[in-house]
Amino acid sequence: MANSHKRPPTVTMADVAARAGVSRALVSIVFRGVPGASPATRQRVMQAAEELAYQPDQRARLLGSNRSRTIGVVFGLHHEFHAELVEALYRTADTTGYDLALGASAPSRDESRAVQSLLEYRCEGLILLGPRMRRTAVEALGERLPVVVVARALPRTSVDVVRTDDYTGARIAVEHLADLGHTSITHLDGRRAPGAAERRRGYQAAMRERGLQRAFIPGGLTENDGERAADQLLSTERPTAVTAFNDHCAAGLMSAVRGRGVKVPTALSVVGYDNSHIASLTSVALTTIAQDSTALAASALRLAVARAESSSDDHSPSEVIVPPRLVLRRTTAPSRPGR
Repeated sequence: MANSHKRPPTVTMADVAARAGVSRALVSIVFRGVPGASPATRQRVMQAAEELAYQPDQRARLLGSNRSRTIGVVFGLHHEFHAELVEALYRTADTTGYDLALGASAPSRDESRAVQSLLEYRCEGLILLGPRMRRTAVEALGERLPVVVVARALPRTSVDVVRTDDYTGARIAVEHLADLGHTSITHLDGRRAPGAAERRRGYQAAMRERGLQRAFIPGGLTENDGERAADQLLSTERPTAVTAFNDHCAAGLMSAVRGRGVKVPTALSVVGYDNSHIASLTSVALTTIAQDSTALAASALRLAVARAESSSDDHSPSEVIVPPRLVLRRTTAPSRPGR
């Protein structure tokens, strides 16, 4: 029995040339956008292509031009904020004429493998979202092709950096709680995660300026880290407020303390960081410090494309610092008298 679902024949550049009554070379010139065809010829070719529903093979064209017009993005597969940045990069990429290629890192796939896959894809630049690799590895990569680091501070580096002012973000969190009357504020630290050192310094500075005693508990990136931090938080004299390294750590902490009868924010106020999706859930409603993912992505892609288009290998690295903002929800309240 004959197959009634045969694939339609592929329309080729030669078919377009025959339909338009021109040579195949002229069709190639039109689709490459280079000089050599009159406006009338271009219009005729494009009309023939539309009538035949012709789709040019962009990959073949780019292979022939020694250009990929592709920017690679290395991101953490399980990092919600990285996903927000990737989405914002896609929105911005539509206006650049460049495609994005994604290289995911995960517990079973380190960043070096993600980078290598993108290099094999012939990317013309790389955007690294919150990279955990050593600084020397980042700079060595920057000697091979344009590299933009996002969401990690790298002072005096040879690559471009786009990041949130995490130092100020942590200060805003402390100042918000102090203005509510809290004097016992503990920081759930992000340990060695990108941005953790800056947030730690911002917390310390704001507490010192208010004349308040600083206190740290090891936290981390995930809800599990926040849940583990709750054990230590509740085993000592409990503070009235907490600033967490990120929203997921804050959510884990809140879940654990509520399970032990501690009411948030009546007995414990909590501020997260990132303004990720979990913070906006009705069941979480987390007060947090927002990072502007749209501004971060736009700046990173602008730098990557500019470096890829530049004919000079000699450039001074740029650092773009995006200001954070406080987003008020339901996990912070005035300190109760007598606490």
